[in-house]
Amino acid sequence: MFSLFKKDPAKKLNAAYKQKLEQAMYAQRNGDIHTYSMITAEAEEIREKIVALENSTKT
Repeated sequence: MFSLFKKDPAKKLNAAYKQKLEQAMYAQRNGDIHTYSMITAEAEEIREKIVALENSTKT
């Protein structure tokens, strides 16, 4: 009943994921491939958390 008032953690993670991808894009455009790789790896970690969260809510 009170889950109506809880914030959706997946929404926050999705926003962070999109932000990391945008940062990675700008790093790539500037020619900084090392930073691009690091930021992309961070984004993939966030994506794994999102998938795990979605799987836990489905069951």
